[in-house]
Amino acid sequence: MEYRRAKRKLISMKKSFINILFLSLIVAVTTNISAQKLITKIGTIKFQASMPSYEEVAAENKSVSAILEQSTGDFAALVLIKGFRFKVALMEEHFNENYMESEKFSKATLKGKIADFDISKISNTPKNFTLKGDLTIHGKTKPVTIILKVSKAANGVNITGSFEAKPEDYDIEIPGLVRKKIADKVKIDYNFLLSK
Repeated sequence: MEYRRAKRKLISMKKSFINILFLSLIVAVTTNISAQKLITKIGTIKFQASMPSYEEVAAENKSVSAILEQSTGDFAALVLIKGFRFKVALMEEHFNENYMESEKFSKATLKGKIADFDISKISNTPKNFTLKGDLTIHGKTKPVTIILKVSKAANGVNITGSFEAKPEDYDIEIPGLVRKKIADKVKIDYNFLLSK
């Protein structure tokens, strides 16, 4: 009788030990994985497509999501098209309904890898890195190479820079009536403060 009780107690202790060990391992792995990722949900993208002597064609979106996997340099950003704000409400309406068709193509994404990314070499002085990946706008995906300026920030990094995109590359039709008022190349500025 005593022997059975002692055996059950020993088995119970082993199970408890294994459960505690397993939980500790899960916590350690989860903590390590989450520590490798830097994220933001308040990144900023501005675009400028103005032509001299015509009304400004520009907008800003302050709720862009982005994630950086520190260990691999994998980077992704997502912007909801309806989040762009224009100075003129009618221009915003035309942008969403006629050009971007935001009901059908609700988001734009950038997914790629930052070449030779090493978080330990990031300092307060911005350092240039090259991101190669895919930019998807208006349902069309094109390969892109973008220069990122990366600097150290509280609990993470700041990524800034700009690049250009042609509306025609993404099947965005500009009517002949306003063609002269919109630039052939749209300048896109971005600013992401990513943290743990």
